[in-house]
Amino acid sequence: MKHIRNFCIIAHIDHGKSTLADRLLQHTKTISDRDMQAQVLDDMDLERERGITIKSKAIQMEYIYEGQKYILNLIDTPGHVDFSYEVSRSIAACEGALLIVDAAQGIQAQTISNLYLAIEHDLEIIPVLNKMDLPGAMPEEVKDQIVDLIGCKREEIIPASGKTGQGIEDILSAIINRVPAPSGDPEAPLQALIFDSVFNSYRGIIAYFRIMNGSIRKGDKVKFMATGKEYIADEIGTLKLSLAPKNEILTGDVGYIVSGIKEAKEVKVGDTITHLERPCAEAIQGFENVKPMVFAGIYPVDTEDFEELRASLEKLQLNDASLTFEPESSAALGFGFRCGFLGMLHMEIIQERLEREFNMNVITTVPNVSYWAYTTKGDKFMMRTPSDMPDHNNLDFIEEPYIKAQIITKPEYIGPILNLCMEKRGIIKSQNYLTTDRVEMMFEMPLAEIVFDFYDKLKTISRGYASFDYHVIEFRQSDLVKMDILLNGEQVDALSSLIHRSKAHDFGKRLCEKLKELLPRQQFQIAIQAAIGAKIVARETISALRKDVTAKCYGGDISRKRKLLEKQKEGKKRMRQIGSVEVPQSAFLAVLKLD
Repeated sequence: MKHIRNFCIIAHIDHGKSTLADRLLQHTKTISDRDMQAQVLDDMDLERERGITIKSKAIQMEYIYEGQKYILNLIDTPGHVDFSYEVSRSIAACEGALLIVDAAQGIQAQTISNLYLAIEHDLEIIPVLNKMDLPGAMPEEVKDQIVDLIGCKREEIIPASGKTGQGIEDILSAIINRVPAPSGDPEAPLQALIFDSVFNSYRGIIAYFRIMNGSIRKGDKVKFMATGKEYIADEIGTLKLSLAPKNEILTGDVGYIVSGIKEAKEVKVGDTITHLERPCAEAIQGFENVKPMVFAGIYPVDTEDFEELRASLEKLQLNDASLTFEPESSAALGFGFRCGFLGMLHMEIIQERLEREFNMNVITTVPNVSYWAYTTKGDKFMMRTPSDMPDHNNLDFIEEPYIKAQIITKPEYIGPILNLCMEKRGIIKSQNYLTTDRVEMMFEMPLAEIVFDFYDKLKTISRGYASFDYHVIEFRQSDLVKMDILLNGEQVDALSSLIHRSKAHDFGKRLCEKLKELLPRQQFQIAIQAAIGAKIVARETISALRKDVTAKCYGGDISRKRKLLEKQKEGKKRMRQIGSVEVPQSAFLAVLKLD
């Protein structure tokens, strides 16, 4: 056990974690040069295309240091704020963390929040200054930032480059010398933490675990404590580039278990595995349930695919424990699911994965956050969709979630960022200079305002320099109204939204104009209206496609033309009563891209 080291890599998005992990795998000969490719641990097409890590990956390396063989278990984590849940799970299974900072960009918001996660779990932090080979690297300035942040000594910071392989030896020796070996009692009853799971269509569900106490052998009868289910360990082993079966896994090590589990609900990430005969006294503590922030409806384009969509979402949930969903139905779209996501990027990724990995054609409705509604009778309930909003007469007030946002940027962008945050109903709380050219700004603002396009706008006005991180603090009372979109007097529930009263008029007008561009013209006139309760706040009209019915009249009395036009007018009127307006998928997404 004293020759095992468990560590993860944490960093802001795009600071070179995956490339550095590639070099570590190459240097320890875990992967042959023939199998080597860039971002070797990112095995999803989506991760490679976008150059981001979405899933945490665990892999075991063997390294000989000063004549002694050590086993190093590395967990590579994502850097984007939407996937911080993945990071928290990885940290729970480790004793140390490599904190990677880009020498050209310095410390950014996600670096700080991931670091706090690691400190909460008492991990040993090893600071690494990456991308030293870049011409724009500022090693001395960034070292000052790291010393201020962690309070380490300057000489403890390891200069490295994932591209050239500089500093890899130093990182490996620092892991062995500075990260503590796992503590645990090999003689105690088995106690293992599940930190991830994947679905394999041939073998069922494979759970990844880290043993805290005791050991597990092939063929043991085990029990999952949260679900109370019992299984036989058909196969256990360690995680190399592919699965490597073993007969026994001991305390402190990381491994996988295959036991023919078919149901997604039976494996909960954060659950404890123990022996059936000799169970441990209690489950492992300190594992929180995921709190989704953004909710959107996902509906199959073909209503027959509803059950298939359910199966796809369940398999996806195994691979991504932060996805939550429940069935719902809509008048416009039929049956579907209300899904909870950690943010907009997370939502986009899930939609892409459904289309790619499961060939599902889906429609996604306008994302929103959840609110607390208080009725005049004193009841309180959660509103997930605008249609949950109680009648105006019964409603007392609504509370919406507020976040604390941390933005780190260069001083020249303070003005535009302040304007953007004020527009989004933000209140500035503090502003302090981390160094001469890095400012940290703290805001409090409603979560609903950052859900749509805040992150994109922030990146645009700061030319990509500002970094952003947030966490929810509390619910506060707010003056929100429900805005409905009516087509020919019929409400389209998938386009309804909850919005602050001060912005309702402007938002309604822009939405109606956008829908006028996107809805196809019909044989009859279509009225697009935005309404708050019974009050119409904006209207646009799509004129009818007309056929020239008077073409066959030449000369003669005007009454003949009048008769034909009146007949056409009657037909249009009748058509408008029975004709329904098809809303294309692009119109549902239009709301997101209003600007």
